[in-house]
Amino acid sequence: MLHYLTAGESHGACLTAIIEGLPAGIPIDQADINRHLARRQAGYGRGGRMKIENDKVIISAGIRGGYTLGSPITLSIMNKDWENWRHIMSSAPDAQIEDKKVTHPRPGHADLAGGIKYNQRDLRSILERSSARETAARVAVGAVCMQFLAAFDVFITSHVVQIGGIRIKNTISDIKEIAKLAEESPVRCVDNDATKKMMQQIDLAKKQGDSLGGVFEVRAGNIPIGLGSHVHWERKLDARLSYGLMSIQAIKGVEVGLGFECAERFGSRVHDEIYYDFDNQKFYHKTNHAGGIEGGMSNGEDIILRAVMKPIPTLLTPLDSVDINTKKTYPAAKERSDTCAVPAAAVVGEAVVAYELSCAMIDKFGGDSLSEMMRNYKNYLAQVEKY
Repeated sequence: MLHYLTAGESHGACLTAIIEGLPAGIPIDQADINRHLARRQAGYGRGGRMKIENDKVIISAGIRGGYTLGSPITLSIMNKDWENWRHIMSSAPDAQIEDKKVTHPRPGHADLAGGIKYNQRDLRSILERSSARETAARVAVGAVCMQFLAAFDVFITSHVVQIGGIRIKNTISDIKEIAKLAEESPVRCVDNDATKKMMQQIDLAKKQGDSLGGVFEVRAGNIPIGLGSHVHWERKLDARLSYGLMSIQAIKGVEVGLGFECAERFGSRVHDEIYYDFDNQKFYHKTNHAGGIEGGMSNGEDIILRAVMKPIPTLLTPLDSVDINTKKTYPAAKERSDTCAVPAAAVVGEAVVAYELSCAMIDKFGGDSLSEMMRNYKNYLAQVEKY
């Protein structure tokens, strides 16, 4: 069973992730992990923190000579800003907590609910861990999982389809073309006209001391038929992928395939008709409204997922809040933040999808080593061809 944990605070010494359950023999490129970390830091609308950090992964366990050992993998990312917060975030009893104490919870953040739940009178003890800075560790985990999936020629990418009221008009179905165009856009958008308008919206929000959310799409290609299962709720692939995307900070909704648009159409315009290719001896669909998943299982088409990110709750022009001690009305706390982080969230989306697909692959094909898994995988493909 594949599993991972992350640890660390936004302004703590470092972020750490431990991955348990990957088979031995996976080739791991540390530079490629760092490439994904840099992608998470990019995107028009990011704040001042990205100018401080230059995320690089430190691998301290589970990989030897460039290959996984089958034992737990430990990844760490140092926080450069720790030097400016060392006296405040120190674990020692003499930490200067009062210097940056937070008592005005931000609407839309974990501050108030977390403070009450954990009985914390300084909300920094909540916001430091609930911060989206934690996603750097998840991107590192996802980058490792992508290298595992690459052995099976699985390819994952993302792009932004909406920021604020600006939505793309030109849609592209080729997953490699989406990846190419998204990487060339400051907001990971494949539509040049929409890219310009999105950047203008971000500029306007920044000028007003406000923030913007949006929608991003994650696509996964070359997925074998039959990942996930219909027999139990927790094994359904769409449920697991939705769970992963919803776990990303600020995500408020997830769609698979047509998603909510299914409610507007007749069934004849929702379900993907099934055909058989006699030359290549395989089933296929001419459309992919299901987003690659039917009955909780992959159906061989590209997996298509979309997630809605709300505007970041830290505003330079803060909303009203209440001091948790005096109960009087005050402006909400201000922390250094982004104006828009939807492009970065898309990269995080790739990471969590890579992890969930890795879980599904290991569940389906098992094995303590990549070579053992590959034998099981090829035997299964042979079975599918004979169906």
